[in-house]
Amino acid sequence: MSLHRFFLDDQVIAAEADEVFPLRLSDADARHARVLRLGAGEHLAVVDAASDYFECEVVRMDGGYPEVRVARRLDAPEEGPSVLLVQGLAKGDKMDEVVRHATELGVAGFLPLSCARSVVKLDERKAASRVERWRAVARSAAMQSGQPRVPEVCAPATVAEAAAALAGATAVLVCWEEAPSTARLADALRGALADARMPAADARVAVVVGPEGGLAPDEVEALLACNPRASLVSLGPSILRTETAGVVAPALVLYELGALGGCAEAR
Repeated sequence: MSLHRFFLDDQVIAAEADEVFPLRLSDADARHARVLRLGAGEHLAVVDAASDYFECEVVRMDGGYPEVRVARRLDAPEEGPSVLLVQGLAKGDKMDEVVRHATELGVAGFLPLSCARSVVKLDERKAASRVERWRAVARSAAMQSGQPRVPEVCAPATVAEAAAALAGATAVLVCWEEAPSTARLADALRGALADARMPAADARVAVVVGPEGGLAPDEVEALLACNPRASLVSLGPSILRTETAGVVAPALVLYELGALGGCAEAR
């Protein structure tokens, strides 16, 4: 059975002087610990603020906060390929669901994309609030699914800003409902890896998914022009909802890169 995982924002375990010490969890993580009803003798996986990995044994619970001792220091997981999801802003809680499920798959980061056809329009204040919420969703999903790291969630970007940020990617895969059926994701990814002379394990791949209204043709052109290894790809004959495409597309990329493993577990 995998260990419950916690991430520490401002605590470096190697700096703790006492054998038994409290984990300085965020309020949300402390609530999660209480829900788990952790007890003495249970073991936790902990990633501290220095990005070091530990297995800790719970000695006691103090007001919902675990006091622990280090059972052993763990090796940091290998980096492996990285997938960035560039997701068109979606209305309601659709973005929450995309962030949650894509984090569970192993997506390394999210770049929300403000498009001409986006139903959602965020001012600076609303954008900051949404990003804070998406980061909390990503953190919770990473803890729940046992991911080694919490994905980065960036502030919403325009298509021009996203294009500039993707210039150095190993591959940029632009998912578009008007792409020809022959524009297969696997072929585009293999071609980009070959062009970059990059093994799959070191790849940094960006996957672009449009909003509810889809990407406009000029936005597609800008994204394809941003990187010599950018390609238009089709996700099949069905027209997928943005929140479905935002999970399916990175899952396919992770599978092709050999980074989609594990098995489903009832929770």
